[in-house]
Amino acid sequence: MQLDHNKIDPELRAPLEQFPGLDISRDNIVSLRAAMASQPTPPSTVEVLSESMSVATPDGDVPVFVYRKSDAAGQAALLWIHGGGYLFGSAEDERARVFADSLDCTVVSVDYRLAPEHPFPAGSDDCHGVLEWMFSDGCPLAIDRSRIAIGGASAGGGMAAGLAHMNRDRANLPIIFQLLVYPMIDNLHDTASGQYENHPIWNQGTSFNAWEMYLDGTPGKAASPYAAASRATDLSGLPPAYVCVGSEDLFRDEDLDYARRLIGADIPTEIAIFPGLYHAGEGMAPEAGVSTRINASILAALRDALR
Repeated sequence: MQLDHNKIDPELRAPLEQFPGLDISRDNIVSLRAAMASQPTPPSTVEVLSESMSVATPDGDVPVFVYRKSDAAGQAALLWIHGGGYLFGSAEDERARVFADSLDCTVVSVDYRLAPEHPFPAGSDDCHGVLEWMFSDGCPLAIDRSRIAIGGASAGGGMAAGLAHMNRDRANLPIIFQLLVYPMIDNLHDTASGQYENHPIWNQGTSFNAWEMYLDGTPGKAASPYAAASRATDLSGLPPAYVCVGSEDLFRDEDLDYARRLIGADIPTEIAIFPGLYHAGEGMAPEAGVSTRINASILAALRDALR
């Protein structure tokens, strides 16, 4: 099936002429990473305190970047998980900096291990180890442990959703919120929106390839809910959630279905869908009206949660 690109917000169409989408496979993952690394990084739009740290976990040391507007003690905190299809990305994340600046909170951004070199559960274990550290007496950040949230965008949102299940089933640390920004949660894409092959930026073929690399195979419905949260059958006992997605995103229906299932499990959940927005479109055209709206919605949800 083919998506009608006339449904895309007019302000978001121009960037697609330069970047229509990613074509990712095991054969080109290394060269694509090198090409991305060679691109200049735009300067940050915010000034915050930034510190790189190494967190000792049961699976080894995990690098993190800590972003704060000030070094005052007792701040609310967010464990942030960057996107990139489980294959790319860095903990030096601009959205993490914006959260710290706008909400005066501590953001711990995790540089988790990436697939395919480190398939699931490596990255999830890294994030879980950092979460345990944030709640521990050994964490030197002096954060308010009664106000710790988790969140991520795209694959990071998927990993955050899986982390919520993993945490509930293990230590059940008192996470207060999960911020799921167009999360990548369904390895099957067995939905209406998942049937279209030509979504901009992140299409069906690339997504299936990414899932195969992340899961180190194609387990289908037997995939762990810690990796693909859509596979979970029990959503009880999870933290309150915010789920947002664009109407022209491959992940639209899987995200909406997951949000509805959270509500059905009595988990307080906010759902936001943005017309004409493709996957991560707000990053492609940040001045567009719909980009402004989704960014404001994400900030508002996190601000309310961290009060």
